[in-house]
Amino acid sequence: MPEESTIDSMWRMMLTGEHPALRQGRRFNRLLPSNPRCLMCYAPFKGMGAPIMRLFYSKKPSNLNPRLCNVCDEFARTHQGGAEITLTLFFADVRGSTALAERMSPAEFSNLMNRFYKVATDVLIEADAWIDKLVGDEVIGLFIPGFVGGDHARRAIEAAQELLRSTGHTSNDPWLPVGVGIHTGVAYVGAVGSSGGVTDITALGDAVNTTARLASSAAAGEILVSEAVCDAAGLGSAQFEERTLTLKGKQEPFRVRVLRAEEPVSIPSPSPTAKFALHEPPAD
Repeated sequence: MPEESTIDSMWRMMLTGEHPALRQGRRFNRLLPSNPRCLMCYAPFKGMGAPIMRLFYSKKPSNLNPRLCNVCDEFARTHQGGAEITLTLFFADVRGSTALAERMSPAEFSNLMNRFYKVATDVLIEADAWIDKLVGDEVIGLFIPGFVGGDHARRAIEAAQELLRSTGHTSNDPWLPVGVGIHTGVAYVGAVGSSGGVTDITALGDAVNTTARLASSAAAGEILVSEAVCDAAGLGSAQFEERTLTLKGKQEPFRVRVLRAEEPVSIPSPSPTAKFALHEPPAD
């Protein structure tokens, strides 16, 4: 069993897309058809390449995220640990869910929330995010550089706007009131749990708590974006409403920008030579 420092180093290389075995696997797997494929190792899930992956490597879509292969799950179970990395966190929260539940039968409310989970999951998967949790009235996504690329903040903003569009916030009558909080910062990402027991892959730290507070402060149809996200995305934030919040656990006022579903957002496209540009899934 590797020492903890070695495990954490392995996690860091995986989360940033710099693991040497992962790089070698990508070079081979990208030659096999076809998309969709694992974001980490490019193992194809369809076409002629999929049976090869299943037969020789036992690879198939992960239960955590169908954009990842099950080998990532196995790695987490056998190498509990993680690393502190800079990433963008995404929390989508149903506003007024308690009042909604009071006006519905339990079955009706369950159907509504399942519809929300489906829509949010589809949006996050399309954005290459790691779906961390579906908890109560909230969906949490992690935009990890090794999966998404160096433009993780931009991708999170685009996903938030798409989620609001998909829940009807381009009209005056959305089918579900949703608010989103986005923050870029340092968090501990990895596998947590008891040895031999249940293992979960999640993010921990102040950045996670901050993002949760932003989501709970967002009104229906709002995306509250921290200044750290604006800086990371190269967002011209001066054009958007500025709001100063008092967040629980924060001694200083916290400034955010307020975005909405149809608000034009000018974000520069990532350079093709950016550090993580090579992690985009290859085209067939």
